[in-house]
Order: sequence, then structure tokens, then C-alpha cells
Amino acid sequence: MAVKRQLSMVMDLNKCIGCHTCTSACKLQWTNRNGREYMYWNNVETMPGTGYPRDYAKMGGGFDEDGALRLGQEPSAEDYGVPWEYNYEEALMTGTDPWLRPNVKPTWGANWDEDQGEGDYPNSYYFYLPRLCNHCENPACLAACSRNAIYKRQEDGIVLIDQERCRGYRYCVGACPYKKVYFNEEISKSEKCIFCYPRIEKGLPTACAKQCVGRIRWIGYRDDEAGPIHLLVEKYKVALPLHPEWGTKPNVFYVPPLSPPKIGDDGAPTAESRVPLDYLEGLFGDGVQSALETLTRERQKKADGGESELMDTLIGYRHAEMFKLS
Repeated sequence: MAVKRQLSMVMDLNKCIGCHTCTSACKLQWTNRNGREYMYWNNVETMPGTGYPRDYAKMGGGFDEDGALRLGQEPSAEDYGVPWEYNYEEALMTGTDPWLRPNVKPTWGANWDEDQGEGDYPNSYYFYLPRLCNHCENPACLAACSRNAIYKRQEDGIVLIDQERCRGYRYCVGACPYKKVYFNEEISKSEKCIFCYPRIEKGLPTACAKQCVGRIRWIGYRDDEAGPIHLLVEKYKVALPLHPEWGTKPNVFYVPPLSPPKIGDDGAPTAESRVPLDYLEGLFGDGVQSALETLTRERQKKADGGESELMDTLIGYRHAEMFKLS
């Protein structure tokens, strides 16, 4: 769907510390009540891991190689994790289970497998992957909606749901391969990340980006050749989309994580990367190796005292300069 301009986000996975400040900022502003308790419009996953909702990457959706829409599976309540509250006084003072729901012990929820990763010591590994709606160029949720309730704003390409038109058919939930459209049982309508458009319209970045303590997020327009998005995505090509094979053409991009070397049986580092290249390529596509080589080269250039436009951008010296919203 053609729009006048497209607002995009880049996240540097080398800087994410998994603090969930972004999730808390989004949760408090948008999804902490009124049927949204189980929704995480923004969440941070440990990779390798099952993600949120559980095993979402296996549920289908998106488009096939011929461009035909694939209607995937709708996650169950258990895949998301039924929300619960803690009885802190009981847990701290008596040592009993801290669940407020009697006789109900949660078995799954967002971040249930946090920090688990894969591999054996000393070569175990994991990294953090923040996720939100990709505000895709070719949104599967939009293509699946029989009510024409989902649309891209012409001025910035943000994907929104018209609540007046939505009838809660949930085709959008199954069609989104990232499972970033949610169904609100209280109002019988679908809801999703709105890219904080009320903030964007005032020249402010999204809540998740503004509150990010690691300064991992850049926001700008794809056509702004002087902006950070163009530099990271187009010029240096170090920011890549998540699962490009799903055909939705995401507008959220990731700088893939560099990895320390594996440790050999003799205790010395080897030439093999601890995070397998094929695993990263399974997430971000064929551009991973080139991106990692560029990052390594530019890092070394900066370490040697040289100039690096890429590294100066990725460091994020001034937080405000990471957001170019006009």
C-alpha cells in the first residue's frame, strides 16, 4: 500500500540489556487495563527462545512466495499466558506461593523462558530481541480484514485499526505472522501497537524508545537520507528486518548481535562465533554476515582512533538526535 512517507524504527541488539523498561513504558501507557491485561504491544524476548505468544513463529500467517495471503493460527489464552497478580505479603512473610488466584498456578507467561538460551558452558549464549508491530509496508492483518477496518496512515505509514469498523472477526490475529494483533474480549475488537501516534504528532518519540535506558532505538522516515534510518538500513545495511521471508516487508529493523568466540577444549578462544550464523540468518535473512562484517570493521576503525560515521550513530551520544520525526 503506497503512502506519502513511512516512519520506521531500528533497534541495535548489541545494546539491549533486557531491562524491560520499554515494555513497562508501553504497558503503563496503553495496555494495563480494560481487557488489555494480557497484551504486550511491546515485549522483549530471550533468543533462542519460544517468544511471545509461545511459539508464535510456528503459527503461520503472512504471504507465500507468490504473494498469496496465508491465514495462520490464532494463539490460545495459554499461549499468551493468563494474567495473574502476586500476593506479595503472603509470599514475603509466609513463603507460600505468591499467586493471588486460589488453587491456580501459572504455567506460562511472557518472558517465562527468559535468560535460558542454548548451548553448554562455556559456550552457552542468548541475546534479547524486543518486538512490536512492524507497521509493515505490506501488512497481512490489513489484507485479511474483511471489514476494511485496518489501514495505513498516509502521512507516516503507521498501521491502525478503525474501532468503529472492527467487528472482532479475528482474521487479522491469525494473518499477522508476528502475532502482534490482539483480541480484546471485553470490547470484542482487535487492538495493536499504534506506534504512539499521539506522541508522534507532537514531535515526541514512542514511549518505548524514549524510555529505553540502553539507547537501542532510532526512529525516522525511510526517505530521509540525512536521518539515522536511511544510514543504518540503506547506506551501511547493518539493520535488517525480522523474518523477511514472511512477505510483509516490515518497517522495524534490527542490528544483529555480534558474538564472542567459542572457547575450545584447551580453554583458548576459537575462530567460531558463539551465536551460530545460520541461526541469525534464520531470523534476519541473508544480509547478516555482511552486516556483522561491517560492524566489526567499523568498530575496529573507531577503536584504532579513526572516524566512523556508523559507530558515532550507533553509540547514540545524544538521545534526542536518535529521533528524527519531521
